[in-house]
Amino acid sequence: MASHPFHPSSDPGQTAVERALAEIRAARPVLVEAPSRAALVASVEALEPDSCARLQAIAEGRTRLVLAAARLRRLGLERKEPGVVACPVLDHARIAQLALKIDARIDAPVAPPSPLDEDALELMRLSLVLPAALVIPVEREAVDVAVLRVASEAVRAYRRSTAREIKIVSRAPVPLEGAPETEFVVFRGGEGLRDQVAIVVGNPDLTEPVRVRLHSACLTGDLFGSLKCDCGDQLRDTVRLMAEDGKGGILLYLDQEGRGNGIANKIRAYRLQAQGYDTYDADEMLGFDQDQRRFEFAAEMLRQLGVASVRIMTNNPLKVAALRSAGFDVASEQRVLGRPTAENLRYLASKRDRAGHYIDFDPLAALAPAHD
Repeated sequence: MASHPFHPSSDPGQTAVERALAEIRAARPVLVEAPSRAALVASVEALEPDSCARLQAIAEGRTRLVLAAARLRRLGLERKEPGVVACPVLDHARIAQLALKIDARIDAPVAPPSPLDEDALELMRLSLVLPAALVIPVEREAVDVAVLRVASEAVRAYRRSTAREIKIVSRAPVPLEGAPETEFVVFRGGEGLRDQVAIVVGNPDLTEPVRVRLHSACLTGDLFGSLKCDCGDQLRDTVRLMAEDGKGGILLYLDQEGRGNGIANKIRAYRLQAQGYDTYDADEMLGFDQDQRRFEFAAEMLRQLGVASVRIMTNNPLKVAALRSAGFDVASEQRVLGRPTAENLRYLASKRDRAGHYIDFDPLAALAPAHD
């Protein structure tokens, strides 16, 4: 019988990255390979004393703890780039202190990251785990064949290549309250092959600028009505405004919870906020910069829907810049403001003052009692 080799993907490198993300989320290390070197990469988030002991057996004192610039700033360093701390002994308590604890301070020299260290952090970000990694330089032959291997070059190309490959997998009319003529269009692809949804309200004229909102999923606000943010109001108000005058529009509902940090990290940040930190300080303590989101795949969704010019509905200048850089004509901008509550005033003020969001009222004065 003739042999017919089967290749599971036209891009084996991209497939390896997607498998590596699953391994990282399952708390298993992966081997990242460059032409002249290789390193075992493990997530710090799921590290346990017994896994430290297993890794120590092959580390030979070469382990590095790679931390994002934001986390290093919280450890007392002025940094704009990630850094590396030597871990000659895999001490679980020390690693957890440096990567996770609120009151931690740096306890050793910090070196610049190598390309493999940068790859390790990228894998953590794509996996939606904390941006802290153990990197152990190894000889390829010393690593068990059961450990997943991924090329450094594939890690670096992953975001760009997956943005181009997003595609429609299903669509159907879904009437909504206040917007009965609405279609949901589901795309698959982008980072982590997560499903992304375009909600087409009415029948927007694609020959004219189309009203568009890029809305990042917010489980707590959109679904449960959390008072800590304005996301649920923005979501529902956008759909209502698109439907009201009959011109319609497109809302992209993007799986980028917590400004791209993922739901687990968002809830970790909420715990820190409950201790008095604002939204950006809480994220920085976990190792995240102000906003981890990327919008290349969102731009591709709009292109596939036939959109060329937009009237963007947002308060976020990053979204405006993202669509312009992707080649869209941004004909106008419209603000979408949620209700201020006692619980979200500090959040709104932080978005305005620290991230430059276009919020044209004073959140901290919004609920102040009126004076005669």
